[in-house]
Amino acid sequence: MFWVVDNGSSHRGKKATDRLTAAYPNAVLVHTPVHASWLNQVEIYFSVVQRKVVTPNDFTDLNEVADRLRAFEDRYNATAQPFQWKFTTSDLDDLLARLDRHTTDHPEESSAAPAA
Repeated sequence: MFWVVDNGSSHRGKKATDRLTAAYPNAVLVHTPVHASWLNQVEIYFSVVQRKVVTPNDFTDLNEVADRLRAFEDRYNATAQPFQWKFTTSDLDDLLARLDRHTTDHPEESSAAPAA
């Protein structure tokens, strides 16, 4: 099982990995990329699922959980609207240009092998 987490201090580093492994030996801790603001949208979606689907936790069995999740998915897919992104294509073009300039100015950083 993969346990996907952001880079919050409570689950960053070897101690967090060791705690998870001790509690759940078959779980693998996977950190999201540090600069991945688009993942906030994923967090928002799961926050909605938590608040509107699985709370209160009054299920009689796993089939009831699955049924409620499927019903929510169907309704969400029928009514969902595109997210209004604040990061525009112009912002992306500017970011890519800055990264390109940085790579050109510092070629040793982009081609350096990781230290052993």
